[in-house]
Amino acid sequence: MAEKDAKQAVAKMSEDKKDDIMQNFQSFKDYLGDQVHKGEKLGLGEEGLAKGAKRVADYLADHEEPRNREEKVLNELWNVANKEEREHMAHVLVKLASETN
Repeated sequence: MAEKDAKQAVAKMSEDKKDDIMQNFQSFKDYLGDQVHKGEKLGLGEEGLAKGAKRVADYLADHEEPRNREEKVLNELWNVANKEEREHMAHVLVKLASETN
């Protein structure tokens, strides 16, 4: 079900919006930061935010091609990481996104 939520969110997003987010790594971090702040306002703690980040990262790794150097590095790291390492990376992504905005 979690993967379905990520797919539905991306399906609802216009191609132009998705392109804007994915073309530039700063835009990607800003978008993630906005989503983290929304999650915090909904009462999600760090663990809930990291689970959401993991779902998004899993979806992106499976369905989207990296569009810049930074996304390529993240994609390669994600693809070689095991489950536990991915969970740690999700926490780091949340931290990065939180400090971005």
